[in-house]
Amino acid sequence: MTQHTPDLSTPKAPPGAAVLTTAQKAALTSGAGDFVTEAVGDVPALSLSDGPHGLRLPKAAGDGGQLDLHSAAPATCFPPAVALGSSWDPGLAERVAAAIAAEARSHGVHVVLGPGINIKRSPLCGRNFEYFSEDPLLTAEIGGAMVRGLQDAGVGACLKHYAANNQETDRMRVSADVDERPLREIYLRAFELIVRRDRPWSVMAAYNALNGVPLSENRRLLTDVLRGEWGFDGVVMSDWGAVRDRVAALRAGLDLQMPGTGGRTDREVVTAVENGDVSAEELDAAVARLALLARRATTPAAGPSGPVPYEEHHLLAREAAERCVVLLKNDGDVLPLDPAAGTLAVIGELARSPRFQGAGSSQVTPTRLDTPLECLRESADGARVEFAAGYRISGEPDAAEHEELAARAEHLAAGADTVLLFLGLPAQDESEGFDRDHLDLPGAQLALLDRIVAANPRTVVVLSNGGVVRTAPWHERVPALVEGWLLGQGGGSALARLLYGHTAPSGRLAETIPLRLQDSPSYLSFPGEEGHVRYGEGVFVGYRGHDRRGDDVAFPFGHGLSYTTFSYDGLTVRPSERDRQIEARVTVTNTGTRSGREIVQIYSGGPGDSAAARPVRELRGFAAVDLAPGESREVLVTFDRADLAHYSEREGGWHVEGGTYVIEAGASSRDIRCGAQLVVDGDPSGIRLSGRHTLGEWLAHPVGGPLLLEAFARGRAGRSGTDAGAGALADPVMRRFLAGMPLEVIAEFPQSPVPLSQLPALCEQVAGAMVPAAEAAQG
Repeated sequence: MTQHTPDLSTPKAPPGAAVLTTAQKAALTSGAGDFVTEAVGDVPALSLSDGPHGLRLPKAAGDGGQLDLHSAAPATCFPPAVALGSSWDPGLAERVAAAIAAEARSHGVHVVLGPGINIKRSPLCGRNFEYFSEDPLLTAEIGGAMVRGLQDAGVGACLKHYAANNQETDRMRVSADVDERPLREIYLRAFELIVRRDRPWSVMAAYNALNGVPLSENRRLLTDVLRGEWGFDGVVMSDWGAVRDRVAALRAGLDLQMPGTGGRTDREVVTAVENGDVSAEELDAAVARLALLARRATTPAAGPSGPVPYEEHHLLAREAAERCVVLLKNDGDVLPLDPAAGTLAVIGELARSPRFQGAGSSQVTPTRLDTPLECLRESADGARVEFAAGYRISGEPDAAEHEELAARAEHLAAGADTVLLFLGLPAQDESEGFDRDHLDLPGAQLALLDRIVAANPRTVVVLSNGGVVRTAPWHERVPALVEGWLLGQGGGSALARLLYGHTAPSGRLAETIPLRLQDSPSYLSFPGEEGHVRYGEGVFVGYRGHDRRGDDVAFPFGHGLSYTTFSYDGLTVRPSERDRQIEARVTVTNTGTRSGREIVQIYSGGPGDSAAARPVRELRGFAAVDLAPGESREVLVTFDRADLAHYSEREGGWHVEGGTYVIEAGASSRDIRCGAQLVVDGDPSGIRLSGRHTLGEWLAHPVGGPLLLEAFARGRAGRSGTDAGAGALADPVMRRFLAGMPLEVIAEFPQSPVPLSQLPALCEQVAGAMVPAAEAAQG
């Protein structure tokens, strides 16, 4: 990954800033309304809009109501992040974002509040439909592409929700208590990659606290890490209503409080500056960043202008939906269906009244909506398509109505050649604002499933859901299973084209589907209690946890079938001559009879003697390849050597361990096709050894270990008679016994070859030897 060299200089004052009063400067740091910023001096007002997968626009001109989630002007509703993540297609995501930007410009919107890149820690998170994946690399690739697509078209992106915002339960107050290593490797990693590479113009601080400190007041996250380490030069804004202490937030590095407070908190800032609680320089820095955002967002776009091509955008929404559908199972090649023959029973109200997006602040009023039932009928070329609702999506039918709906569906299924059974989650089961209680489909749908499969075993289940649903054990009783997610306004036509074979499925799971909720790595510590949620699974999130524990899963991360098959051969892995990158090459062959797209996934496993508990494998890169029947092609995936690092608190940062790594190519995290070994020289250790470090840590240290053994040898040479210290190190049992003791404790033993008085000099000798070693590694 190419990284931007950060400019850590103090932001320059905006034009006219010198003549602004403190009150005017304070006014710039809060909204003028729900989705509009203040205009002061040379800094114009900016219009903001929810819109991770399309714009939520007020019907009337001007500011829209924050809580009005339904009354909005039409905009193209693209597949939400839960679906787009399953495309594994950054280029597609960039095109979608560019289309959203075109619509934003036409409505005078300067900043789109997205993408959301939080990690799917638990499948119960009610807002998982707004997030891409359980993996930070895949999240960064898709989310970063959306940032580029928006900003290259002249509309600001707002990366959210920073950070560790992984549940809706008590979301405005809960403290996510996360150790430093999982924080860095899992929950900050996608933010870091996108900030360094794609340079988002703004970042949204989350509602929650991190380790007891609210994100809007968290100077370490907002200033030290985001700006100091990663070089972020944009605006940090609050989530809506997240700020409780405006002065503390400003000192921490929060530039913009949203929404506006009618001037109340502006006056608090003015008083704080007058009292010296906030320096004039801190306020000026925030104003300078806001002015920079305004300049960026109001610069005329270089892209095409004129009327928005909504019909083209609808076709793009359909294309995107096609890439997002995941074929989970297809026994006996039940799919694709023949559009020219037989009777097809389409069962399930979701086929007629589809859920195409999640509930909450991201809701879009679509410009049009393709329904699966209508599109299946329109695309049939001789096949007879019949429909039965089977169940109600909302509300509880009485027993008589329930039986009538199910009986009609059962009767229709019994007389059909094939059944398409549409099942999924109603909006009341998953939404922003609350978490799910379980992973199961509604009971009425599961009861209907039993009756339909008994009436006609040739049943294809098509799912519609924003978060994963439990498919076990019923998925074993259906020959084909399609994960349709929430597909946006073009989802109906996309499903029809896929089911009839006009296009081939190429989506891959961006999250694991567990056999049961209890198997989720976060199960025992989600959603927490008494205002705290402990991230007890550490780095073992999603497939990292399932693979490390060896759990059976329903469908693994990265899984997805096509209407053809692929083979992998000849994986080679070698360091690149440039930028300290690693190249993985593998030949992929289409071994089936239809054209298809394969997503080649490259994983790495750490050295077997790693000092850290590491996942069995971690995604390092991926690439898509389109192949005709019988066609072969070499696929190249590159990743940085630095991506092999883990975050070590002892080393004070990212650290690549030396040793033999296993590099694998596969079709999922559980479908590994071939592997190769890669020997990697480790980074020089940055640990400054002291007497409090254990004997084991000293001996494992690349510099301290040899120096300590030399000191032991000198100490033994100066002794006469039996050397108890030497005997202890020679005995493997005693060596393991002593390995956990601090060296200063061992040095106090009368038998120690190195007395306590010599330890300070030995520590200085290690520190002195480390400097040239580090310089040699860098040079």
